[in-house]
Amino acid sequence: MARKYAKSAGEDVEREMKKFNKGTLKSGRGGRGGKVKSRQQAIAIGLSEARKEGKKVPKKATGRSGGRRKTSS
Repeated sequence: MARKYAKSAGEDVEREMKKFNKGTLKSGRGGRGGKVKSRQQAIAIGLSEARKEGKKVPKKATGRSGGRRKTSS
């Protein structure tokens, strides 16, 4: 079975997690968004970096495709 994520993508996530654990990981463009407070956000940043570098990473999960239905009133 083929790998879903590239090995190097996992290394990117690992690098970001080390920064998170150290308390130096910041979010936003140029790190201006403030300190990252959750593990999930740190993982998302690592995967985002891997995507930018063109590594094999699945697309971001988005909301439901159907959306909401309008009710007539």
